[in-house]
Amino acid sequence: MKIASDRIERVDTPIIPTIAAMVRATPGTISLGQGVVSYGPPPQAVAALPAMMADAALNKYQAVTGIAPLVGEIARKLREVNGIEVAGRSEIMVTAGSNSAFLTAVLAVADPGDEFILPMPYYFNQEMAVRMCGCVPVPVPVREDWQLDVDAIERAIGPRTRAIVTVSPNNPTGAVYGEADLRRVNALAAERGLYHFADEAYEPFVYGEARHFSPASIPGAQAHTLSFHSFSKSHGMASWRIGYVVYPLALSDAMNKVQDTNLICAPVVSQLLAAEALKMGPGVVAPRIAELARVRSAVHEALGALGDLVSFPRTEGAFYVLMKLPGVTDALAFNRAMVERHKVATIPGFAFGLTDTASANYQRLSYGALDAATVAEGVQRFVAAVRDWYRA
Repeated sequence: MKIASDRIERVDTPIIPTIAAMVRATPGTISLGQGVVSYGPPPQAVAALPAMMADAALNKYQAVTGIAPLVGEIARKLREVNGIEVAGRSEIMVTAGSNSAFLTAVLAVADPGDEFILPMPYYFNQEMAVRMCGCVPVPVPVREDWQLDVDAIERAIGPRTRAIVTVSPNNPTGAVYGEADLRRVNALAAERGLYHFADEAYEPFVYGEARHFSPASIPGAQAHTLSFHSFSKSHGMASWRIGYVVYPLALSDAMNKVQDTNLICAPVVSQLLAAEALKMGPGVVAPRIAELARVRSAVHEALGALGDLVSFPRTEGAFYVLMKLPGVTDALAFNRAMVERHKVATIPGFAFGLTDTASANYQRLSYGALDAATVAEGVQRFVAAVRDWYRA
């Protein structure tokens, strides 16, 4: 008997559970792996939930696109923060996290064999979603500073290309794509009759002079742009599974079909919490970003102790550092040794499409999930582990 579908067999096993299993097997390990934040949702918003959930009508199925209070708050936020006016131009759909939104969108716009351009290194769950739908991921390398190579993207467009995906601020690199490049990508998508999938899950996490830019704010762009957003990072709501996507009105029927079949509606308690959090404004997140900026600087400084063993652009977004180390014959063995000998974990770059590990051993370090002191200790362990492996 055939066990699993060919589509699923072509999907790589997720790396996060693999590294998490190593961490669990070695008590005391500091994980600089999974991309989550150390804080939770605003306590005031959580405290308001019991009274709101007393409404018995909320126990029934709700609107496929989201409850009205949350959709209204999202529309206001998009207008005030992102420069996107939704009314009459786009539609909002509340989903079970941004990953759910992305998979829904792929199913809604693409047929098996269609291609999605993914700047590489890519976010592995997006590459997996494309494959699961029977579509073809087309990785396109970025520049050495992790910024987009728009000319390479243009060369990668073929007759089956359906969409160009951008993630900014970026996972796994931390790059914040420049407005000019995002405008070029968006214009290229419009010119070639493609969709621009703009993942903005890390939008508030920018430091220094960097500024986040939403491609759907470009006049006329909403007809071909899908914007993906999440509460997982900004408001510390990873396990609440709540996000949203803004998409062209012409896709309403297709998106509703997928959402109604797969999810019906996002969890109502999570929608209520998200609405309360948005009412509190961006000020509720700002102190968290400021703290992460300080941690980021400390991480960059500590990694400098590795000298020529490591190189990485000082990117200005998200809460990641993607480092280049000398090549290895077995990348996962390197990660296993870090956990077993030095009790520290990071995510190997091959999970993000950087598979030539003999030439370079890329590692993603996340500094968002722990308090500053624990991150500092974890980075020191990482430095020791790298020195031990390469006998520096």
